[in-house]
Amino acid sequence: MGLFNTLMTKIFSFASSGSATTAPGSSSGQGQTAGNAVASQNPTAATSAPAAASTGTGAAQPQAAAAPASQVDVGAVLDALAKKNPEKLDWKNSIVDLMKLVGMDSSLSARKELAQDLHYTGDTSDSAAMNVCLHQEVMSKLADNGAKIPQDLLKK
Repeated sequence: MGLFNTLMTKIFSFASSGSATTAPGSSSGQGQTAGNAVASQNPTAATSAPAAASTGTGAAQPQAAAAPASQVDVGAVLDALAKKNPEKLDWKNSIVDLMKLVGMDSSLSARKELAQDLHYTGDTSDSAAMNVCLHQEVMSKLADNGAKIPQDLLKK
């Protein structure tokens, strides 16, 4: 999942750089940063200690288990980015705006590539339907990888 991993890595890296606060109940931003550093190298490794141990990424593995991706509050991270952005971006409803907000190419060809990454089976010529589906799937996959997603953005 190339583009999805890129998107997730960008969101997690904004969280670790201090663009948002840690989730309630976490003890310090330092643990979050260490866990997200591993997530940015291999985002799926941060969600499972056994998976992280098998990747051979070095000494950072125990920190990933101590600070899972669930520490990343996607809503807080993206809201903080949106406040700083001069363009009014509706990341909560638009995959185009979400991609722009984190500094990714949001062109139709990039979204078609994301659709392929996420195994979208609909008609990629119907960009409106594809965009809605992509946004829902990205939110769902972020949640599957342990990130905290606002309930209203998850599939109904």
